[in-house]
Amino acid sequence: MIYDAIIVGGGHNGLVAACYLGMAGKKVLILEKNDYIGGATTSKKVFPDYEAYLSRYSYLVSLFPKEIFDELGLEINLLPRKTASFTPYEKDKGLIISNIDENISKKSVEDLGFGNHEWESYNQLLEKQKVFAEIIWDSFLEPLQSKSDWKKHFEKLEKADLWESFVEKPIGKLIENHAKSDILKGVLMTDAKIGSFTHAFDTSLLQNRTFIYHIIGNKTGEWRVPQGGMGTLAKQLTDKALSLGVEIKTLAEVKDFQFGNDFHTVFYKEKGKDFEVKTEFVLLNSIPKNIHKITQSPTHQSEQEGTAFKINILLEKLPKLKNKNVKSNDAFAGTFHINQSFSQMEKSFQEASNGILPETFPCEIYCHTLTDPSILSEELQKKGFHTITVFGIDMAYQLFEADNEAVKKKVVAKFLNGINEFLAEPIENCIAKDKKGNLCIEAKSAVDLENELGMNRGNIFHNALSWFFAENESEIGTWGVETEIERVLICGSAAKRGGAVSGITGRNAAMKVLERKL
Repeated sequence: MIYDAIIVGGGHNGLVAACYLGMAGKKVLILEKNDYIGGATTSKKVFPDYEAYLSRYSYLVSLFPKEIFDELGLEINLLPRKTASFTPYEKDKGLIISNIDENISKKSVEDLGFGNHEWESYNQLLEKQKVFAEIIWDSFLEPLQSKSDWKKHFEKLEKADLWESFVEKPIGKLIENHAKSDILKGVLMTDAKIGSFTHAFDTSLLQNRTFIYHIIGNKTGEWRVPQGGMGTLAKQLTDKALSLGVEIKTLAEVKDFQFGNDFHTVFYKEKGKDFEVKTEFVLLNSIPKNIHKITQSPTHQSEQEGTAFKINILLEKLPKLKNKNVKSNDAFAGTFHINQSFSQMEKSFQEASNGILPETFPCEIYCHTLTDPSILSEELQKKGFHTITVFGIDMAYQLFEADNEAVKKKVVAKFLNGINEFLAEPIENCIAKDKKGNLCIEAKSAVDLENELGMNRGNIFHNALSWFFAENESEIGTWGVETEIERVLICGSAAKRGGAVSGITGRNAAMKVLERKL
């Protein structure tokens, strides 16, 4: 049997590519080495004693284009959060940005000490982000254009100032131009640091690329909660692919390739038996070092340091705040920032860069269940249980290499100390316990992410995030998924414009296949 395409890796991008190819009538096989499909987008019963299914590695959705949902007929409800963010900065004070009441946000920003000017300037930056997103977003589902053509496009639209602010100068300058408060600057800067080892004035402009990815999704940049957890996305994509005749094999580990002029041969092992199959296209939904090994191309290998530290927690109840003016249901409904002022994050980056575990743990917290309680059993919902997920930054891979477990314990302790500073009761009193009396806390460092998901040095984006334009002449007009080997494509986060849960590179790889087949 000869396939039109074999997809190596059953993560969400591989599933997206399979669905598009299946819709086009192509014969497709997905080979997944794990016993489950969906990669980092799966939901798991993390704490065996409780019926709670957490999105263990990825939580919110912004970058998944509406076009892909529509084209594939997916019915995933992305729920808005009533609170965008809450940042406590004194025991009884906090910055709250509301998604439903502008007056709440306005008063909170003005209370930072810089009056109405801070509010107006902050909104000017939000408007710039919106316009920038509207200009570039659609291009993520199109072939790459050159940097010079993009610059001319911005100039033609009389938006050269946006090009300079987002693409040419460190994003820290733009933030400093639009906020005076250390707290507000920090809230803005988190979008430039999440998942990337960088800082406000990094000359590599990695912070700019990271910022762009966090503010452009579907032209709004709003991060939403997938109803039923992230596993709902993986399940719907899997069901769609199967309905289109896509074959999916789990516990099927690819061992080797033989590339040819007309067909490629893929060798894999399944249930202890060796198999070989022929295909016209190979789509790699894999990590950079595997792609490098297969294609022998250094351009697909990244040593970008992973910095994410993830903590999953099951709560018996939401903790109350020392701040009497903000309800817990509002504070935890959005992104709850701890130790993420502008100056704190600049300091934590410097400490981590010097191989020192940061003195404080900069992190943000999400409570999925305040927006979508369906990931809990009805019994847990009635009892008032909740889940929270902590996403830490500047926890560089190198800090955990020598003694992963010991350093993880230190970071968890830093988290508990950090959040307890703003709570009316210790959060430990609110955390559920398993049958053995242990707190329901699961922590994952960058080392764990490498060991469990294969992410090189724990980098959740696989590579350093790319620009939205072609970065060299050879990329102009390509889909950003091509490799040096004919008909071998990248369909995962390691491709250009990859990273995060978006499905973009899966679709783009499928478009490359269909472009050739037309």
